[in-house]
Amino acid sequence: MELLKPISLTFLLSTLVITNVVADCTCEPEQISGDKSKALHYKLIAIASILTAGGVGVTLPFLGKIFPALGPEKDGFFVVKTFAAGVILATGFIHILPQAFSRLSSQCLEGHGWTEFPMAGLVAMVATMATLLFESSAAAYQVRAAATKMMGGGEDTEMEVGIMHDHVHGSLLMDDDAEVRRYRIISQVLELGIVIHSVIIGLSLGASKSPKTIKPLIAALSFHQLFEGLGLGGNIFQAKIKSWASVVMGVCFALTTPSGIVVGILVSNTYDANSSKALIVQGVLDAAAAGILIYMALVDLLSPDFKNPRMQNNKFLLLASNISLILGAGLMSLLAKWV
Repeated sequence: MELLKPISLTFLLSTLVITNVVADCTCEPEQISGDKSKALHYKLIAIASILTAGGVGVTLPFLGKIFPALGPEKDGFFVVKTFAAGVILATGFIHILPQAFSRLSSQCLEGHGWTEFPMAGLVAMVATMATLLFESSAAAYQVRAAATKMMGGGEDTEMEVGIMHDHVHGSLLMDDDAEVRRYRIISQVLELGIVIHSVIIGLSLGASKSPKTIKPLIAALSFHQLFEGLGLGGNIFQAKIKSWASVVMGVCFALTTPSGIVVGILVSNTYDANSSKALIVQGVLDAAAAGILIYMALVDLLSPDFKNPRMQNNKFLLLASNISLILGAGLMSLLAKWV
């Protein structure tokens, strides 16, 4: 799919930019405890564990094809979706945004102008607005394309598209295909935000030289990827994307953090997380990812479901979804103690 290209391009560019960072700040480097061979051993375990957890997480929603009870038309799917949305919301607010503020306000950036303005908040806000503009533009394009298709194409059709817009827009909202197209946009943008964040946390772990730092991160990041994969997989499943595209998106998600770890291992001798370039690049990418994920969780995932008449007319489902949302956000927030 065409929208897969920017995701892959973003992953490659962010990796290349970050790996070119070298130490140019006098802030204290990471204190090393233990030996490099032990640290490498833990990193290899982390790659296998995180890869497995991410793959399982993004695959679980597709079990609805095998077990009808887990299908999107069942109440249980609403509960699982709200749990996943809570995870994504906590990822943006608790895991990524504070790191962005911390990096872009670091004392290592004094004299660079970054500490004199809340740049992390600005970048997050711009990313949020950019996500809104992208989604609204994509939706408008799809409505016009559908109108053109209904009119049969041709030059005269283009003049009539505007007249037909309101009628087609209303009919599309009632059409299952419109919902599928909406989830296709959501899944692409959501993966973009997750990929940016995953590359950064993978690189940070891979570049670390302390076994004591790496060891607790293995379990924490494994659960982190499992929960994020669950949220992404649910949207891919509802988007009804072609099988090969679903596999590509799932594999891309599962491989981003392990790939970041591998890159971190390769540059661990020259990479300095406290250098001004590293702080700026990672801070800006973190802030952008936070803005994207917070917007997606609130606007695209939670709001439509909680406003759905099916949920509002079912008190048990509404209660279960609220509890699931709190659990998802709470458990992901708890992981911030280690990640």
